Amino acid sequence: MKRWARHNCNVAKLNVAVHEVYSHQKPLIYGLLVFITLIWVVTVITRRIHNRKLLPRPSTPNLEKQSSFKTPAREPGVWIPQSFRRPTAPPYPDWSVEHTKPLPYRPFRHGLKYNVTMGLRTMHWDEWIELDNHYIKFHDLKAQRIIERGPKCSKTAPEAFDGACELLEELCDYLPQRYPSLYHKTDVGMDNVFTGESFNIVERPLKEDPMQMAARFVQDDLAIMFEKPDGQYYLLAGSILLAGFWRLEDKFGMPLSEIHTSGDVPQFKEKLEKGMMNFFRRVQPDKAVLRNNYFIQVDDALAWSHSIGSEDDEGIGWFTAEKNKAIQHHWFRSERQSLRRLPRSGGVVFTIRTYFHPITEVCEEPYVPGRLASAVRSWGNDVGKYKGKERYQDVLLEYLDRKHEEQVEKGLDLEREDEVRAYPF
Repeated sequence: MKRWARHNCNVAKLNVAVHEVYSHQKPLIYGLLVFITLIWVVTVITRRIHNRKLLPRPSTPNLEKQSSFKTPAREPGVWIPQSFRRPTAPPYPDWSVEHTKPLPYRPFRHGLKYNVTMGLRTMHWDEWIELDNHYIKFHDLKAQRIIERGPKCSKTAPEAFDGACELLEELCDYLPQRYPSLYHKTDVGMDNVFTGESFNIVERPLKEDPMQMAARFVQDDLAIMFEKPDGQYYLLAGSILLAGFWRLEDKFGMPLSEIHTSGDVPQFKEKLEKGMMNFFRRVQPDKAVLRNNYFIQVDDALAWSHSIGSEDDEGIGWFTAEKNKAIQHHWFRSERQSLRRLPRSGGVVFTIRTYFHPITEVCEEPYVPGRLASAVRSWGNDVGKYKGKERYQDVLLEYLDRKHEEQVEKGLDLEREDEVRAYPF
């Protein structure tokens, strides 16, 4: 009995000791569990962010295989109006005509070879039109261009009038939703709060060409393509006021393919024509897309690059540009283009928003000089000729290389480039 009592006593002492140790260590154990849980949460979040940033870069969709672009059989040139309505757009967060900066599109990539593609990606409906604190500059320059050049830059074919008016309706619905501090919707159209302009889009006749009126609303140039019975899409409505390198009067009334071949677009026949024609035939009103491009310009004129010749000259081209001007004369020109089909008329609308900045300004941004230098060197001879590379490459590449070296010397982490500057930014 004594032995059994001693055994029970020892067990009790052991239990007390264990309890005392556990009591003292309880905060440490809980802390350790919290620390382990925190590490797990951070790891999961980091992995998800990393995976999101490693998604495949945008490329031209295979329109032959994408069911979302397939359309019911119909006669070429005959469009059946659809009931689709663009989703209501929420107000742009904290948008200000004085303070909202242009988005920093930098749509160029590293690479040994420049690949010619349509480069389409899906557009979110909220982001159809982008306005920023360059709005007044664009608005006033467009107004001046309308006075100076009128129908040379803005025109609507009679058969495209309903489609152009549909575009007016879409813009008068969207813009007051997205930019309520700038535009107010009215019973007949909308008012521009900042400039005091009132637009009546229901009266007939309209006070001006519908595409010219639409051009006053936005910073973009605008164009609408319509299908004819031959199955081709023709440029029948447009307001091209700030294009820099091309003129509406040269392209108006042309089919899609001729617009590109007449402009010597590199590899259009080999790589672009089939996919582009398929896209235009199949795109539906509920499927909108975006693409970006970029150019180097060796003067500071947003509306028309006078380096390639006078806007009224017959023969224009890079051959007239002064060679290797100082870097202060080099400008980065980037276009953000949206494409969508209008549900009532069936016209395919292009919005062409130009972003225009000095090369010396964009090259202050991390990673930009090195990536742009790599991109310019990747251009084939045909792309280089189209973009005028021979006229500026020596000065430009020397500057880009030097700026890239300066950034590396200051500690630029080349391993983080995809994370910091994912295409097209």
